[in-house]
Amino acid sequence: MNTRRHFLRTTGISLALPWLDKLSVGHAASASPTPRRMICICAPLGFYPEHFFPKQAGKDYALSTYLDILKDHRDDFTVISGLQHAGMGSSFAHQASASFLTGAPGAGRPGFRNAVSLDQFAAEHLGAATRFPSLVLSGEGSGGLSWTRTGALIPADNSPSKVFARLFLEGEAAEVAQQMRQLEDGRSILDDVRSQAKSLLSGLGSEDRDKLDEYLTSVRELEQRMVNDESWARKPKPKIDVKPPQDIQNAADLIGRTRLLFDLSHLALQTDSTRLITIMLAGNTQVPPIEGVSLGHHDLSHHGKDPSKLSQLQIVEQETMKTVRDLLSKLQQSKEADSNLLDHTTVFLGSNLGDGSSHSTKNLPVLLAGGGFNHGQHLAFDPDNPPPLCNLFVNMLQRMGIETDKFGTSTGTLTGVEMKQV
Repeated sequence: MNTRRHFLRTTGISLALPWLDKLSVGHAASASPTPRRMICICAPLGFYPEHFFPKQAGKDYALSTYLDILKDHRDDFTVISGLQHAGMGSSFAHQASASFLTGAPGAGRPGFRNAVSLDQFAAEHLGAATRFPSLVLSGEGSGGLSWTRTGALIPADNSPSKVFARLFLEGEAAEVAQQMRQLEDGRSILDDVRSQAKSLLSGLGSEDRDKLDEYLTSVRELEQRMVNDESWARKPKPKIDVKPPQDIQNAADLIGRTRLLFDLSHLALQTDSTRLITIMLAGNTQVPPIEGVSLGHHDLSHHGKDPSKLSQLQIVEQETMKTVRDLLSKLQQSKEADSNLLDHTTVFLGSNLGDGSSHSTKNLPVLLAGGGFNHGQHLAFDPDNPPPLCNLFVNMLQRMGIETDKFGTSTGTLTGVEMKQV
C-alpha cells in the first residue's frame, strides 16, 4: 500500500486531474487531418507598457520598441491592448498569476477557489490524442499556470532534461515492465478508494454527497488517464536527432532557462507528443547574467519610473522578446502538411500584470501569434471599459476545434479576432 501511494505521489498524479471521455475524445481528435495546438506563456512580472504597446491601432501601426524585435513576424501576430480579467484588483496583483489562464476572480483573497485553466479545459477534449495530454512547464520552481477542474494546481516541470527524457528516451525493458506494474497498482488503490467512498453515501447529507460525488468523479477521471498512460507506454517514443538539454543550475539565468523551455516546446509539438503547453517564465529577485544589468529582475519591474532601472528593465525584456521571436521562427520553419507548425499553433503571450511597478492588473500585455488567425494588427480596447480576457480564450478554444461559446468570465468572443481566410 505504501509503495502504491509513493508511486502516485512521485508520478505527479492528483486525484483531481480532469481527463475525460477518453474514447469519444480520441475519435473526435483524430477526425482533424491537421492537428491544432496551443502554447500559453506568462511573464509574471509583465512588460513595460510604453515599450510593449504601439501608439496606433489597426493594421498600419508603428511597431513599438519590443514589437520591433518581432518585425519579421509582423503578419504572424496580433497585439491586443485594453484587456483585463473580470474581478481582478491591484491588492493581490502577483497572486493574480493563479487566474492567468482561468479568469477566476479573487485570486489571493481568503477563501479563493480556482477554476479549470484554459489548457486543461482543452485537454479534456483533445488530450487523449497524444502521449502527453499537456505539458506544464516553468522557468523556476513548481508553480505553473495549469489548474484542474476542481481548482487544484498542477505542479510544473522546471527541468528540461527530465522532460526531454520523458518525451524521447526509451526506458529499459525492466523499467517498462515496472511502469506497467505501477500502473496496475495505482488502479488497484483507486478501486479501493472508490469502493470505500461509495459505502459512505447513505449516511451523508446533500452537501457532503455533492462533495463526495465530485471526489468520485476525480477518481474516475484519473482512472481514465491511467488507461491512456498504459496504452502509450506500449508504443515507442519518437526518434529525434537532438542532443538532450542540460539543465541550467543558475536560477538567475532567466533567458537561458526560457530558451531551453521554448526549444523543448518546439520539439514536443513537432513530434506531436502533446498539443497543449503552458509556460510560466522566470521572474525572481536575482541579477540575471545579462550585460548591462546589475539589479534583479523583480526590482527592475518595480522601477518607480527610475530612469536607470527602466534602462536595465528594457535590456531584460528585450532579451525575453528575442526568445519569443526565435520560438516563432522555429515553429514557422517546421513544415507541416501544406503549411507550417506556426500556422497550426496558437501562441499566446501575456501577463497577470499590466504594470509591474504599480501592481496594476489593467491593460494586460497580450500578444497572439500563429494559429491560423488573421494577424498583422493592433486591437485596442478601452482599458476603462475592458472586455474580459476570457473572451479571447473562447476564440482560442474555438480555433482548436472545441465547440464552446463560454469560458470563465467570458461574455462571448473577442471582437476583431478572426480566422485567416483560406
